[in-house]
Amino acid sequence: MNDPLILIAGAGGFIGGHLVADLRGRGFTNIRAVDIKPFDEWHQLFDGVENLSADLKDRDECRLACRDVSEVYNLAADMGGMGFIENNKALCMLSVLINTNLLIEAQAAGVNRFFYASSACVYNADKQRDANVVPLKEEDAYPAMPEDGYGWEKLFSERMCRHFREDFGLSTRLARFHNVYGPHGTWQGGREKAPAAVCRKVIHALESGRHQIEIWGDGNQTRSFMYIDDCIQGIDRIMHSNILEPLNLGSSELVTINQLVDIAEDIAGVALERSYKLDAPKGVNGRNSDNSLIQQHLGWEPSIRLRDGMAKTFAWIQEQYLAGRVVPIAVGASPSTNGHGHRTPRFPR
Repeated sequence: MNDPLILIAGAGGFIGGHLVADLRGRGFTNIRAVDIKPFDEWHQLFDGVENLSADLKDRDECRLACRDVSEVYNLAADMGGMGFIENNKALCMLSVLINTNLLIEAQAAGVNRFFYASSACVYNADKQRDANVVPLKEEDAYPAMPEDGYGWEKLFSERMCRHFREDFGLSTRLARFHNVYGPHGTWQGGREKAPAAVCRKVIHALESGRHQIEIWGDGNQTRSFMYIDDCIQGIDRIMHSNILEPLNLGSSELVTINQLVDIAEDIAGVALERSYKLDAPKGVNGRNSDNSLIQQHLGWEPSIRLRDGMAKTFAWIQEQYLAGRVVPIAVGASPSTNGHGHRTPRFPR
């Protein structure tokens, strides 16, 4: 088909919004964007797109979402930064309903390809106890000991994708995301990831004149962070490849959280007094992406330097901060209202 109908599940989220923008920028016009959040809580909302508010944990809503669709990108999940993941394990697990019902209805609808956004949280915790972590290979997900709650849901949903491909012939593709960041993401409210949280804290210290920053953990825990443009390019490459097994999609540029703060301070031109909240959620001690397999299969890997991506992210968050904007966080909100008691559009029945 010259202009196939593409479904973006989780389109109101950070990555979903950027994916819709990328598809539109490349000339795709037949896009169905679906998210549980009311429209005024979407990170990006575009004209010329079939924007729908629906709860994809409901199988009937998934059936309508998949109607006449050629490709499905499932980015929908109840998730956030480590503070949210560690304190909302049941909510994270319930996202299994989204992927399960989408797979069932995508298969029934004759969808050509199905992309599932998994996570590096599937990896065995025993391999992430040292800050000087050996980069994680795809095979390191087994024997299974993933992040409790969120990681188990992701690993189970990976297996569901595999078995729908093996048993029913649904063409599935999987990527394990490693810490995605960039503009138009959550930067306050409790669900933000480390790069956004660090940018916000440095900006607040700069603007308030209180040159102090609180860091969760001892600051020595290590991570890699992938800029959103690399993530979107990787999604497209993996979706349209012939690779059936999960692939790491992340930067291999390893930094400590202290070094992440160093970068934000350098961008702001400020040096801050640091305090460490040792009892705060901090996740595993070390995690990095081994990109051998994606290089081997696709001849590509994420390459945007952390310093460059952080500069763009910092500038965007600073603009939001100075404008007094608040990123809405819908915790337990009804998907059928927009915050003012009005119904949002649902699927035409």
